[in-house]
Amino acid sequence: MSVTDASDMTAALVLERLRSDHAPALLAFERENRAYFAASVPDRGDAYFEEFPARHQELLDEQETGSILFHVLVAPGDGEIVGRFNLVDVADGSAELGYRVAEKAAGRGVATTAIRELCVRAREEYGLSRLTAATTLDNGPSRAVLARVGFGAVGSVTLGGVPGIAYELDLGGSLGRERSGTAS
Repeated sequence: MSVTDASDMTAALVLERLRSDHAPALLAFERENRAYFAASVPDRGDAYFEEFPARHQELLDEQETGSILFHVLVAPGDGEIVGRFNLVDVADGSAELGYRVAEKAAGRGVATTAIRELCVRAREEYGLSRLTAATTLDNGPSRAVLARVGFGAVGSVTLGGVPGIAYELDLGGSLGRERSGTAS
């Protein structure tokens, strides 16, 4: 299945924990979207791509410690990766969310759907109670995704020298009430 041909893209995609066998598809995802990502976040640099196999293994090793939890959004069949959704600095019941979605999948609800699923996993599987995130002021799509999921702005930050907004989500808030069946 090609992502560009999918009529209901979000229903077909699967959020998976990052594994070693994701390496080729993940590298392809990063290469294909490098210029697109660099328009809104600092570029990873040439060394990232040159050292990708070793770096990928280092991240998997670090993931085993539980301090980071990497996820990829995968198209069934061909295994194409259309997004990355990471929880970093996992400690004391909280983590920071970071994500990027392929240009061809942007604006189709992919990020919102994947982050909602990741929030449920964060609470139910990883035992987290709070997520934080940050984005630059000029990244309207990312700010919109965070708002749709329920993150609230909590202050100003500087990201790579660019003004931004810090966000926070209480995973026991409306997410918890929706799942328990009580009114929000």
